[in-house]
Amino acid sequence: MNNDIVSYYQDRATEYEKIYLKAERQDDLRKATTIVQELFTHKNVLEIACGTGYWTERIAKTAISVYAIDINKSVLDIARQKGISAVKVTFRKADIYSFTHKGKFESLFGGFIWSHVLLQDLDKFLKKVNNFVAPNGTIVFIDNNYVEGSNHNITKIDKHGNTFQKRKLENGTSHLVLKNFPTEKFIFQTLSGKATEINIINLTYYWILSYKPNEK
Repeated sequence: MNNDIVSYYQDRATEYEKIYLKAERQDDLRKATTIVQELFTHKNVLEIACGTGYWTERIAKTAISVYAIDINKSVLDIARQKGISAVKVTFRKADIYSFTHKGKFESLFGGFIWSHVLLQDLDKFLKKVNNFVAPNGTIVFIDNNYVEGSNHNITKIDKHGNTFQKRKLENGTSHLVLKNFPTEKFIFQTLSGKATEINIINLTYYWILSYKPNEK
């Protein structure tokens, strides 16, 4: 069984957006779309782990520009086929840990990436992310709440408390996927000393976090 998250998303590229077709999640998705569009209105946004561009397309409707990066070419190929305005959106293959850009962004968006970061690596991840954003800028994450029957079951917990799910894709490959489900208390504790104006909106299936990184 493959436990490499990068290869999992490479294999999942063509079926990735089927997750957004779940009937029970439609109301949450409409609410989440409205929230992120309002947060990014008239902003220049860096989107990390943009995947197939589902959220890129929605953010671009209100943002001035979106610079969207992902480590996998397969998902970017799909994103580029959506016909999103190249004037507003730039797609680039990049690893966030080695990504560099001249100047800071006003805002940053990460969709469903927090849950794929090992608990012991979160501080390193947040330090990197915060450094992409200009003073008084805004960082936004959206991710999953665990809802029995709508999410894959948790099949493994490691010594650090990281949780994993066994997932099988349409191409027949099986993957052990890191998928953490942080509590609101944990998020506040993790951001302590790193952020101000922390706000969490809890929907049924998703949580949306926004904050301003502490000035360096």
